[in-house]
Amino acid sequence: MSTNFQVPTEVSFQKALSLTQRLFSDVEQFTPATLESHIASLVGSNKGARGFFATYLTNDFSLLPEMAQKAILQGLRTSPDIVAELLVKNLVMSTAMTLTHSRQGNPEMAQQSQQTRERTARVINQVKLSTVEREAQQLWQSLTTGTGSYTAFLERWEYDNEQKQAMQKSLRTVFPGELW
Repeated sequence: MSTNFQVPTEVSFQKALSLTQRLFSDVEQFTPATLESHIASLVGSNKGARGFFATYLTNDFSLLPEMAQKAILQGLRTSPDIVAELLVKNLVMSTAMTLTHSRQGNPEMAQQSQQTRERTARVINQVKLSTVEREAQQLWQSLTTGTGSYTAFLERWEYDNEQKQAMQKSLRTVFPGELW
């Protein structure tokens, strides 16, 4: 099975979603080195990494074998800039969506968003990339001053003040006392 697994050089978001699902469905078929290599290939591009995280952070893969958990983290470390940006965005987006779903009276979706936030926080703490802290600091600047590299991101999604405050709290929780 693992010999049939190929990540295209120009992987689409949709293809990355299905490849990630297949990768984790058949995780026992791969050696740690092969698993790490496939994950590195997925997260080596923005579309691939977005598809990887959309699947990985929204599904419960907590029961993966320890060797798989280590291979995942090693694979993520191969593209620190892409991974850091997407982890920070996933952290605050899932935080905002928890609030949005709660406002809309949808507790199941709010819980799913909260789980995604918790999984993202766990990956941030496990992957230990200094680039994640840099991205968090840049996002913090945009959240608190309305300027900086994440301003367009925040404006595009039209986050309100309550969502931005929740994002700040989430960042302070995941990075306690380190950045602010």
